[in-house]
Amino acid sequence: MPLSETFKSMTPLKAGQTCRFDYPEVFVLIFTVILLALHFEFRPPAMALLVIVTLPSLMILIYNYRRQTSFWTSSIVIILLSVVIGTLQFCTVISLSLVSLIGIRIIFSRPDNQLRLIAVALVTAIIFYYVSTILSSNELDCASGWLPPTVMLSSMTVILCQFRRMYQEYTGYKASAYKAKGRVRTMVSVINKLTRFMPPQIWEPIVKSDSPVKVSNKRAKITIMFSDIVGFTELSDSLSSDNLADILNTYMLCMTSIADKHGAVLDKFIGDGMVCFFGEPNSRGSRQDALDCVAMAIDMRREMRTLRQKWRLMGFEGLYIRIGITTGYCHVGNFGSNSRLSYTIIGKEANLASRLEACAGKDQILVSESTYDYICHNYECAHVAALCLKGLDEKVNAWQVFDPSTDTAGHLSKWVDHTLPGFNLHLNFKDMKDNDYQDIRARLNFALERIEQEEKIVTSTAVESKREDSNRK
Repeated sequence: MPLSETFKSMTPLKAGQTCRFDYPEVFVLIFTVILLALHFEFRPPAMALLVIVTLPSLMILIYNYRRQTSFWTSSIVIILLSVVIGTLQFCTVISLSLVSLIGIRIIFSRPDNQLRLIAVALVTAIIFYYVSTILSSNELDCASGWLPPTVMLSSMTVILCQFRRMYQEYTGYKASAYKAKGRVRTMVSVINKLTRFMPPQIWEPIVKSDSPVKVSNKRAKITIMFSDIVGFTELSDSLSSDNLADILNTYMLCMTSIADKHGAVLDKFIGDGMVCFFGEPNSRGSRQDALDCVAMAIDMRREMRTLRQKWRLMGFEGLYIRIGITTGYCHVGNFGSNSRLSYTIIGKEANLASRLEACAGKDQILVSESTYDYICHNYECAHVAALCLKGLDEKVNAWQVFDPSTDTAGHLSKWVDHTLPGFNLHLNFKDMKDNDYQDIRARLNFALERIEQEEKIVTSTAVESKREDSNRK
């Protein structure tokens, strides 16, 4: 079932939409007045009451045939019931029976109309009480005979029928709500699975605004990054498919988390490479988008050093990352057809970022001149060359981005990286928490103790070797 149909099935019915005749109180009212006329032998007061009540009641039944309840029709019904109560001078049994019908009518009405309906009932009953006492000096005797029990029985029958109908509606709503809840839970589960195939910057606005999705794109200035694993093709020839898939999934997991942390739009995976961009749909300004992209690329390069050390211990050597970045105008948006869409970028700058990535060396981040102009005051860069790239007529100046050592104010770096055979130190002070320093210090002290122990063993072994050599001579 479509999502819209599910929510329609959860929408409650409007007031008065559940019964062909929603005015059983009117039938009791007419029945009561006729009984009163019979009881008082059609005397003038009884006939006047019969005319005053019966004609409006019949008009209500005719006009509201298969219509919804409204405030005005409820007011008229309550006024007619109050007229009978006041005219009978608040006869105990009959008045309580009719008051219960008024109570049912008020309970089923909208909350903002309830006080007004109560006021109408009280005022009408009091007015007709005084009118009846003025017209007739003697109190009416309506507390004996068959009239009160008959009116009370009919009123109780109406009340029980109304509550039976409401209970049936309640159980029906409850059953439909339970089914709708199950369908919504299933659809939410499916949507959560499908969103893993799309960047959150794309599907979140669609879900929040429920806006139509169509083929549309626009021209925007964005910063694009292409990345690739150097040596992956050669390694794939010597590895089994299981090990290859494990390496690739681990790499993509780590790089995706870094892209999400920096707010990048992860466009696509291309084999062992990935495409990310900044600037759409949420831009922080062209300069800040370029800075965010370069910061993400540096984090990816540092993360690759950690992964490379792990893979080296597993026997997989020579895996490095290379990255190309450029800034410029591209068309970004939904491309495809009405049956299949893809949110991506198209343009010359996307091709330029891909060519820069292909020219980069191991662990190199190459940026174009447009990106360099934005980041040169924040990152240390070195001009590589004016490159002749495939598909481009003019040469492109490329700069290599280095890891930040110190900032312009001379403060200590937030990163510590050092790699030697058998040694890999990677500290990221920006991501450390206050309660982590003690644990890090303990682990570093343990490593220093192991180094000292190993150094003593190596030294003593070297001394023993020299002694043996000297004794032999």
